[in-house]
Amino acid sequence: MYLQGKAEPTWQLIRRFRDRQGLSQQALAERLAVISGNSSITREHVSRWERGKRIPNPYWRVWLGRALEIPPEWLERAAMIARRVRVIHDSTSHEYSLESLGLGSWGDHVG
Repeated sequence: MYLQGKAEPTWQLIRRFRDRQGLSQQALAERLAVISGNSSITREHVSRWERGKRIPNPYWRVWLGRALEIPPEWLERAAMIARRVRVIHDSTSHEYSLESLGLGSWGDHVG
C-alpha cells in the first residue's frame, strides 16, 4: 500500500485515504467532529491540511488515523516528512525520496 522508498507528506496521505473512502472534505470534517466530539473542525481545516498550508497537530493526527483507518506511524512519518518538505520544497516535483529528505529508507513500512 505504501510505496517503499517514496516519501509521502501529510497532504498526500490524507487526500489519498479520503479519496479511497469516497469522502468529500466536508464529509471528513463531519466524521472527525463526530468521532472526536470536537465540533470546531471544519472543511476549511481539511482543505488546509490537503493543500499543505497546515500540518495536522498530534491531536488531529490521532483522529484522522481513526477516521481514515491510517496507521498512526504513517501519519507521524508523514508529518515529519511534511515539515522537512516545507523547508526544502522543490516545486518541480511532488515526489520526494526519503533519502533526499535525510530520513533513510522506509524499510519498516506497514503493507
